Amino acid sequence: MSFPLLTATAALPALGAVATAAVPAARRTAAKWLALFVSLATLALGIVVLVRFDPGGDRYQLTESHAWIADFGVRYELGVDGIAVALIALTALLIPFVILAGWHDADPLETGSKRWRPTQGFFALILAVEAMVIISFEATDVFLFYIFFEAMLIPMYFLIGGFGDRAHEHGDEAAATQRSYAAVKFLLYNLVGGLIMLAAVIGLYVVAGNFSLAEIAQARANGTLHMATNTERWLFLGFFFAFAVKAPLWPLHTWLPNAMQESTAPVAVLITAVVDKVGTFAMLRFCLQLFPEASKWATPVILVLALISIIYGALLAVGQRDIKRLVAYASISHFGFIILGIFAMTSQGQSGATLYMVNHGISTAALMLVAGFLISRRGSRLIADYGGVQKVAPVLAGTFLIGSLATLSLPGLAPFVSEFLVLVGTFSRYPAIGIIATFGIVLAALYTLVLYQRTMTGPVKPEVAAMPDLRPRELLVVAPLIVLLIFLGVYPKPITDIVNPSVKQTLSDVHKKDPKPSVEAAK
Repeated sequence: MSFPLLTATAALPALGAVATAAVPAARRTAAKWLALFVSLATLALGIVVLVRFDPGGDRYQLTESHAWIADFGVRYELGVDGIAVALIALTALLIPFVILAGWHDADPLETGSKRWRPTQGFFALILAVEAMVIISFEATDVFLFYIFFEAMLIPMYFLIGGFGDRAHEHGDEAAATQRSYAAVKFLLYNLVGGLIMLAAVIGLYVVAGNFSLAEIAQARANGTLHMATNTERWLFLGFFFAFAVKAPLWPLHTWLPNAMQESTAPVAVLITAVVDKVGTFAMLRFCLQLFPEASKWATPVILVLALISIIYGALLAVGQRDIKRLVAYASISHFGFIILGIFAMTSQGQSGATLYMVNHGISTAALMLVAGFLISRRGSRLIADYGGVQKVAPVLAGTFLIGSLATLSLPGLAPFVSEFLVLVGTFSRYPAIGIIATFGIVLAALYTLVLYQRTMTGPVKPEVAAMPDLRPRELLVVAPLIVLLIFLGVYPKPITDIVNPSVKQTLSDVHKKDPKPSVEAAK
């Protein structure tokens, strides 16, 4: 029997979470190092998955299949296509940086506070989220996917509600109430979406008789499985609603700004750069493959919702006074681009959307983690409390600038390539929507450059005059992300080569082809 590589990639952080949680409270530093070691070992396995995947091979590779709940047709089935491989690599890459950035975020509170912070619990929860996200990308059994799609809400709830910015932790009951509100709102929104999806999962079993993605797709291709039009549409809506909440798509987005505002910067990265990608990934893997006709039927409405997310998120980002809320609304705008690319139903759009998931994860991680370092120094999330930082902390300001420029998709940085592909793919089929979506780029330039100007330039405020520059640990977190943003901005081919074959297969599932050019190429 071949080595179960996909199971190992998900099981290692799960076992690491248990081991980290079991470390005695007096050995906090040991818990941190254990969590970091496990995350690096998971990254090594993720690299092995990436290397062993053959873009020109079968659609699902490294497959595993075992009987689980035979009476209900539930199997433990795993397999990865190019899209899943890219997102597993992203997840495994970001978690070590999340752990390093949050190295002191769960240390015991100072100034005589009697509140207890379970340091080992903080890092165990991060590893638990990583395990559940990875197996969600690997699952090809719908029921197996659903279990971990929902289960990841539990550790995320405790990370949001139990750990907040240290500057707001010292006995501030109002801050604790706000964190609890954000955590409950996050949980309720996603639970409602999950319950609706559960009804659709049950409906799918009634219609198809099993939960295997491959078997259902094969049955549809062979003509042995027929779904009534209304049945397919209702099932599609049940799945899509849950994924739209997770994504998050307007108007189901309102939990995200609260959750990111009240979380520590590493947890905010975990939310928007890792967990939310499961929603957009699932649209590609489940909505389009299981319900191709319903996906085409719903496309016009979804494109409008994605367009609203792009413009609405960017407009609200312009008016934010809180750094974290600004990044949250910017992410809503970016997720609008991703969903736009998916449902443009073109190879450029879907390749750009997948590439955008990876690039958005890296760019948001870079910007939010540097913002977290900035906030920890000043003790405030408010933009107005900063000014002149580049004169006292030039390295911090420089990395913040690169993260900001990546957020506005500056040419030469990774997000530009993906955003360009999304817009080209959208314009080729829906030119009016593609034109309107470009205004999101203009607004992105506005909110990111204004953010940098107000925080980093101008006279040095007395409160930031003694602000230290980035420390070695912080540089170790930020520098690789900056390098990746530049490398993938100049040379995105390693990722596009992996995802393009899977994108073509997805387009084939929905019986779509790229529109023919309106102007023939010169001979």
